[in-house]
Amino acid sequence: MFEKLKQLSKDTAVYGISTMLGRFLNFLLVPFYTNIFMPAEYGIITNVYAFMALFNIILLYGMDSAFLKFASLNELGDEKDNFSTPYLSVLIVSFIVSTVLLFFRSSVSVALGVEHSYQYLFYFVSPILFLDAITAIPFIKLRLQRKAKKFAAIKIINIVTNVILNLVFILKLKSGIEGVFISNLAASAITLILMVPLIRENIRFRIHKQLLARLLKFGIPYLPSGLASMMIQVINRPIIEKLTNLSTLGIYQANYKLGIFMMLFVNMFQYAWQPFFMAESKEQNAKQTFAKVLTYFLIVGSVILVVMSLFIDDLVMMSIFGKHLIGEAYWSGLKIVPVVLFAYLLNGLYVVFTAGIFIKEKSIYVPFITGAGAVINIAANIILIPVLGIMGAALATLASYAIMAALLFLVTQKIYQVNYEYGRIIKIFLIIGLLGFAYYYLLSIDSLDFMIKAGLLMLFFVSMLIFVLDRNEWNFILKKFFKSSKNV
Repeated sequence: MFEKLKQLSKDTAVYGISTMLGRFLNFLLVPFYTNIFMPAEYGIITNVYAFMALFNIILLYGMDSAFLKFASLNELGDEKDNFSTPYLSVLIVSFIVSTVLLFFRSSVSVALGVEHSYQYLFYFVSPILFLDAITAIPFIKLRLQRKAKKFAAIKIINIVTNVILNLVFILKLKSGIEGVFISNLAASAITLILMVPLIRENIRFRIHKQLLARLLKFGIPYLPSGLASMMIQVINRPIIEKLTNLSTLGIYQANYKLGIFMMLFVNMFQYAWQPFFMAESKEQNAKQTFAKVLTYFLIVGSVILVVMSLFIDDLVMMSIFGKHLIGEAYWSGLKIVPVVLFAYLLNGLYVVFTAGIFIKEKSIYVPFITGAGAVINIAANIILIPVLGIMGAALATLASYAIMAALLFLVTQKIYQVNYEYGRIIKIFLIIGLLGFAYYYLLSIDSLDFMIKAGLLMLFFVSMLIFVLDRNEWNFILKKFFKSSKNV
């Protein structure tokens, strides 16, 4: 079992390095934007990108999940059919939808609260959506072929191009916020060019009708599910803007993005987890392996949560060449970061529980679960934002991820029961909860200095070692520690 978990860890690391590097380069745009644009201008950018995130889901309509599920089976058609059918379907739908969007750009701009003078941004937004949609299936193909290095290289080229062009258009050419979208469009176009050889190798200009029907049956439930999931991430933005103002939205979004540290961990785990559980599900002891995966995921995730929550303000306020990770005008929102990190950790539980849905082909449950999360999110935002401000929006996100993870757990336990290590899991959450209470209490009385935070971190590690880790894991950690010490 440990060998299999070791392989999962290696796969996670391979995708993780590329994901972390790519996300980090992209994240550099946050301090760049927040040190250049006013909060209201940054609010426009975040509003438009929230809309784009929702439309990315629509243009794929679950075909990415369906392709991931069925591409290795080849039950209907051959390997080229299994690539061409979802790819051509996405290409046709995304072209139609992005073209229609361009014609209705005025109405969309009004709905997003974007000023009339910025409607021209949709001349860039529409082709970006199209290009990103038609490269989604090729990216999954690379994952299925275990071509992690090529996958990583293309992702990094995309983001490096985007970052460099942002610097050129905004700093040198003084193009304003339109430079953000011009840079994105150029990066998306380069990504498609790099994908052309893979597409040519696998494409056949024919749609296999029976295969398409099978793909749609599994994939379509992921359309409302994907919209609901994305809504949880972005719906609070227009609500914040309506209940407060664009400046508050900009402050919230800049600090929400600091949750990237947990989001990276969850994303890199997901890249490796999905192929892993599909292959491992055929093994006799698969469920025991899956139980261990959840425990170890929570252990690593809790370390990231506690470390980043305690020291995020020190990291943000560190000055590099007179600039900060996010501009000083945004620091009032730092208190929401631990909540956002915890929300992403719970989203990671949801990712772990999806194994049962894929293995048993029960995707019909997914839209109801994510829909419940979206409803909770909207209601909590409307209720909490007037009372708690941006902290209310962060708590709404946390509540929605918690309910989604809980509902998916209940469903998957009925269709694919796994006996998780409940005792250890409860202890992990108790430790996190007690430290979280101490953190916010000390923050409220302005007593959270560096030494206190270091003490809380030490208390966390000691608690985990005593109450969560067993003897074998203790020995493994000590062995690795002494081995590392000898090499120093």
